[in-house]
Amino acid sequence: MIFSQRLRRNTVKIEGERSSALDLARGRLALMSGFFILVYMVFAVRAFDLAIIQGRAIAPDNGQNAENNIPNINGETPRRADITDRNGALLATTLKTASLYADPHLVADADAAAKKLVKIFPDLKYGDVLQKLQSHKRFVWLQRNVSPDQQYQVLQIGEPGLEFEEGYKRFYPQGALTAHLLGYGNVDAQGLAGIERSFNKHLSAGHDLKLTLDIRLQHVLRREMLKAVGEFEAIGAAGAIMDVTTGEILAGVSLPDFNPHDPGHADKDAIFNRLTLGAYELGSVFKIFSTAAFFEVHDVPMSTTFDASEPIKIGRHTIHDYHAKERILTIPEVFMYSSNIGSALMGRAVGTDALRSFYHDLGLLDPLDFEVREVARPLVPHPWREVNTLTASYGHGVSTTPLQLVTAVSSIVNGGYLVKPSLVLDEQSDEEESGEDIRIVSAKTAQRIRQLLRLVVTDGTAKKAEVKGYRVGGKTGTAEKIVDGRYDSKKKISSFVGVFPMDEPRYAVFIMVDEPKGQKHTWNYATGGWVAAPAVARVVASMASILGISPAGDNTPENHFGESLKQFVSTVSTSPPLGEGIEGRGRE
Repeated sequence: MIFSQRLRRNTVKIEGERSSALDLARGRLALMSGFFILVYMVFAVRAFDLAIIQGRAIAPDNGQNAENNIPNINGETPRRADITDRNGALLATTLKTASLYADPHLVADADAAAKKLVKIFPDLKYGDVLQKLQSHKRFVWLQRNVSPDQQYQVLQIGEPGLEFEEGYKRFYPQGALTAHLLGYGNVDAQGLAGIERSFNKHLSAGHDLKLTLDIRLQHVLRREMLKAVGEFEAIGAAGAIMDVTTGEILAGVSLPDFNPHDPGHADKDAIFNRLTLGAYELGSVFKIFSTAAFFEVHDVPMSTTFDASEPIKIGRHTIHDYHAKERILTIPEVFMYSSNIGSALMGRAVGTDALRSFYHDLGLLDPLDFEVREVARPLVPHPWREVNTLTASYGHGVSTTPLQLVTAVSSIVNGGYLVKPSLVLDEQSDEEESGEDIRIVSAKTAQRIRQLLRLVVTDGTAKKAEVKGYRVGGKTGTAEKIVDGRYDSKKKISSFVGVFPMDEPRYAVFIMVDEPKGQKHTWNYATGGWVAAPAVARVVASMASILGISPAGDNTPENHFGESLKQFVSTVSTSPPLGEGIEGRGRE
């Protein structure tokens, strides 16, 4: 009995002690939980302060907040790939850089630090820097992408509140040389124009690109275009060098150009790509196409004549010749003297439907299919009437881009096979089977056009394009610009497209100069023959040296043809003019 009572008392005592221990454990656990909750709350508040209130979020914001955004090498953004020319010369690359920021709470002497920083970075303003260093924030950007020397000078200040964030920056070693075709990007390394934009995903994934450009030829083309713009006080220019057999662009320039490292400070005229985005009436260079169309529709001899003795009147329009011969002209004479009347009669003989279809097949009437997205939509008459057929025969009333022009010329002189312009080099193309070639004109027509192009340089409007030994052929063009809906005779587009060597064409060179002004040494002329043809000749001479093209002898078959053709056109045929006697297909 006594034992049982003692046992009950001991059991109650043990249970009480056990209950007391459990209560103590629960209290300690609650205390620890509260402590951890408090710690997490402190971290959460601190993170909110840094990310939201102090603006230290480094997550990409698609360029909307460049102040708080930089590609971080420790983040998920990979290094953007390189772009090179066809020979491996570096056009664009990405380098690791440091960007300067400050934690104002840690800045010991804001005034002294601000004064020293503006000496290191002359583009910074003392007041702006001082204001940032005295801010209540914990993070402010001061200078992006500093040089190693600048970084060293900042470290020498010894200010604990100044720190660096590492990241990547896009660099263009050639500067403005390839600005319009290569393009540029934003602070987030996202392409905004040119190849940088078109192949943004490809480059962002770290895949290098090789372009068809040859930086040596790019330099030559830009140099001669700058010279022409300066000499004739022009407002701009566009030019290209193309391989006529492949459509590869070896050089492409638009002037004025800009610094791709700082496109934000370039004016709109410099950013505008005249080569692919500018649509212009290019004048008599279009006679290449209307003459080719005439030969395709009518298989007639070169001795065919057209009566260019009087202007053509159609409705309210009158078609004149710039340097009128006022007589019957053979086809070679129409071409080498650049007769608008003769070309209009050819267009009438071809017919409206046939000529328009031919221009369409050459790619002159639709937006260009090209790797660079900044392309223009050509301006085409709608509806297309008979008068438009006549004027379009000599390049009046149809506006297209310089790159489309040189591509169409290449498609005719290369033997008549359609080419498409390309800027990205396909290094596997030689190993892969190409698609079926599309013939634009017959081999016979292509040969005839080549002969006529050569004649323009030897005896026509482009004598200043001659380069001895390289058999240059080509066509000049001069067109009035449309200003406020009307043609302005004082503002012209002067151009020349050259092809060489004419017996077996390989290269086409096109230069267009925007609003050139006549000079004393040109007797106040500012036409394609005076402005663009000499510039193309200088480009051809430099290309021959760079590419190692040997000059041809004087006894080539092509030169013999040139002599016989010159003899032929020196006399006027007595056969009746066929300008009105040939019925065109699809004529309206």
